[in-house]
Amino acid sequence: MGGTVTVTDGKVTAAAVLPVAMRGRLAVVAVLAGLVVLVLGVRYAGDAVPGRTDARIGEAAYGVGAPWWHVANATDFLGDPGGALLLLTAGVVGCLRARRPRAAVLLLAGPALAVGVTRLLKPLAARTINGDDNLAFPSGHTAFLTAFALALALLAAGRFGLGPTLGTVLAVAVASAAGALMGWAQVATGAHYPTDTVGGCCTALAVVPAAAWVIDRVADTRRAHAR
Repeated sequence: MGGTVTVTDGKVTAAAVLPVAMRGRLAVVAVLAGLVVLVLGVRYAGDAVPGRTDARIGEAAYGVGAPWWHVANATDFLGDPGGALLLLTAGVVGCLRARRPRAAVLLLAGPALAVGVTRLLKPLAARTINGDDNLAFPSGHTAFLTAFALALALLAAGRFGLGPTLGTVLAVAVASAAGALMGWAQVATGAHYPTDTVGGCCTALAVVPAAAWVIDRVADTRRAHAR
């Protein structure tokens, strides 16, 4: 079955978005990621200046010249409403054409929830950059691209029937790479401190597996009741 189905009480019900074999490992990843967000949020709460680590990394990344400046701006656009809409539309259309409605739901819900959580956390952390009105921690742009990439990686892991270790490594690696790319762009353009982007990436790692589990659970329950 290649890991592409959900099995409930020994019965095949539908294509899953969170491979059963990966659930335990991704739960650990989600908890650890949540702890990172908590620790960083407490550490930098109320700050309006970069920490020592932020300053060192920011000095190397900020203000890059052409062509990297254009790459950073193009990457940043993917986290803006217009760019995000393009990515989500392409992803959802692809999922629907492949007859994977749950996957389409995850591609919409995962990034949306990740960004929503960052918006809830920002006033709690109250960390600012470039003025008192610009709440910085955690980075919503980084959370979005990380969540989108993680959702795609979960779908790939299920589609190709990857085992728990390989599937989890793939999911975390792809998500981290996307987070690192967007994080670099945010620092290079001066929109965030480096630790803000780590917080955004970890927010997505904590939220998306939970969203995928809920989607599978709700869909399986509805199918069971419909029989």
